[in-house]
Amino acid sequence: MAFPLQEYIASLDSACLPRILQVCSGVYFQGSVYEISGNEVCFSTGDIIKVTDIELSSVCCEDVSSCETFELPINHTGLLKVIPEETPYSTVEELVKLRPVGFESSLPVTFTIRSKMTLADVTLGAGTVLTLLSVVEKEERCRCRIHRDPGQASAEVDVPLGTRGEFYVHEGEERFTPRQIVTSAHLRSQRFRFDNAAMCQRALILSPVYQMCAIMNLRKNTLRFPSTLAVDVVDITDTCDVSFVTPLSLPEIHSQPDQTFPVVVEVLEGPESRSMFKCSWLPQLQKGTQLIFHRKTTSPMTVMSSVKSRKAQKFFLVSTQYAGRFRRRPRGFDSAYELYVASAQTPGLRVSATRNCEEVEEEGLPGLSVGERLEVIGCQKVQLPCGQMDAVICYRLRDADDEGDSEDDDEDGDAKQKDQIYLPLYMQCHFVELLSDNKKYTLNDLGPKAPLDVKAVSRDPELENDPLVGFPCLRIEGATLEPTIQASFLHTPNLCFEIPTQRVCMTVYCTQQPLPWPPNQATKCSVERVTEVTDRFLHEFQKEALPVTRPPPRPPKRNLSAPTPNRSLLTKEFGNMTIKNRRSSSPLPATQATASNHQPPPPPLAPRRSSTLHASMQRATPNTYVGVERGKTFQKFAENVPTIGSVSEDAAENSDDEYEQVEDILEGTLKKAQESIMFC
Repeated sequence: MAFPLQEYIASLDSACLPRILQVCSGVYFQGSVYEISGNEVCFSTGDIIKVTDIELSSVCCEDVSSCETFELPINHTGLLKVIPEETPYSTVEELVKLRPVGFESSLPVTFTIRSKMTLADVTLGAGTVLTLLSVVEKEERCRCRIHRDPGQASAEVDVPLGTRGEFYVHEGEERFTPRQIVTSAHLRSQRFRFDNAAMCQRALILSPVYQMCAIMNLRKNTLRFPSTLAVDVVDITDTCDVSFVTPLSLPEIHSQPDQTFPVVVEVLEGPESRSMFKCSWLPQLQKGTQLIFHRKTTSPMTVMSSVKSRKAQKFFLVSTQYAGRFRRRPRGFDSAYELYVASAQTPGLRVSATRNCEEVEEEGLPGLSVGERLEVIGCQKVQLPCGQMDAVICYRLRDADDEGDSEDDDEDGDAKQKDQIYLPLYMQCHFVELLSDNKKYTLNDLGPKAPLDVKAVSRDPELENDPLVGFPCLRIEGATLEPTIQASFLHTPNLCFEIPTQRVCMTVYCTQQPLPWPPNQATKCSVERVTEVTDRFLHEFQKEALPVTRPPPRPPKRNLSAPTPNRSLLTKEFGNMTIKNRRSSSPLPATQATASNHQPPPPPLAPRRSSTLHASMQRATPNTYVGVERGKTFQKFAENVPTIGSVSEDAAENSDDEYEQVEDILEGTLKKAQESIMFC
């Protein structure tokens, strides 16, 4: 049978908890479940709720006349009085037994007789006021006192409980707190008003408001909601066969004590489709899949990536238990800033230049040649021609022969100072790392230094297919501590893999299913040591694990306010420059100079055709043009230009005057040639 939630909870004894309820009808506001300040305000029809605890939180007061409601705290100290019912009692026994509180505690009770009543020794008229003093249940009678007018003596009479009539109860002197009213089933059915005249004097009905604690199937958190929720519920405690499970995330599983493991779990919600991992076990983690969680641990792991090439770049998360061997590969650097970052991880870094670098004096950039070797010492602020800035300090490494020559040349013993150079951090240069060893290393031998370029030269013998072997170069991006859970599928309990709890988002619940091996006998597991990940994992790792380094500085800005050289002045100054031991040309013959000023006559003009439509109109004067024999003109120009072979050695003494004459001839010839070409 369905009951309103408020009515059901009010009649529920807390000693019989927990109870399982099913929602028969609910109030819908754009969804099945709403929350306000962390409290549930609505359920869907058919939801199953397991009530685990109830707590009296407040008192709801409803105005009888206007149906308005307000709440009072449960510890409110105000007192309220019972408002007598307007409906009369038909017998004295009814008046006694239907009192809202225990009769003995509410004595005396005053009531009025509305009709004439005849007793054994006295007759009471209509309107007589009686005060009930005591009840003798065995004799089925009560003792009452008769109210008389002032000056008259009062009297007491015995009234049988079965006496019939119309009896109206007067307002009593009892006062009750809100907690007393809502905790009594008799008082909750009465109307009240506040005893204090300053408070509300309207008739009120008081009802309790409970804060309920409950759980729902496949919901993680404990629900807390008020009993005033407008839903109808049915108690299905005796017939419900639903098992209430608590979903747990992987970090919550990892926080469980060690005694919890091993345990069989079932997947409630699998990982998201866009996961950070590309491995064989990830697609199998679907809803309903059962797993064995063997143990929890915090595993040191190394993040590696293949160097970009024609093949797709791959990324790996490698356990430190990986038994393969590596050889170091030289790293490449494309700027002085990359040298600075690498030298912080690798003290005493030595590199060799792979490209020439031109020297720029105004910016303090040194010149480097291919094959030149440097040893990186550190980084500090230095004063360069373009200002004070950070620079990488390097020493030039010399061969044995070069070192002997430098000792002879540097008599003052300052050779070390000459070999020191400064590379500003913004400088673009190309280097390759110099390596002197050919050893084989394990991941533990390489240590936390990153980035490092290595090559897998021997596979892990415990791995059937080692994915790291075959790459020409692998880069160690860094190391991390990952909280993991060692897991395996139920059908292959000995093939384990490690699930990083912070990287895989999924929910499971612990089942009561037994483990697939005899009790107190643990199975031997082989753990997967290399897990392929995506570039998204690498980006997240770089943001979280690696230290934040400042970006490389920008090169100094050019001084745009500096005056630009005037080309006209340079041209004019060039004519006044003297060249040491220069040769001057001999003057041109007079006939050639005169002929250079002669211009051929223009060709005859051809008459323009007349228009048949405008024959009567005056013809316009045709445009004239100058015809030039371009070939002849340039031939004369070439004849007037002196050649180096025509300059004699004897003319060197008078070269100044002759040189000015040649300039005048050249200037005049060029000017006339340009004018002739413009009119062609």
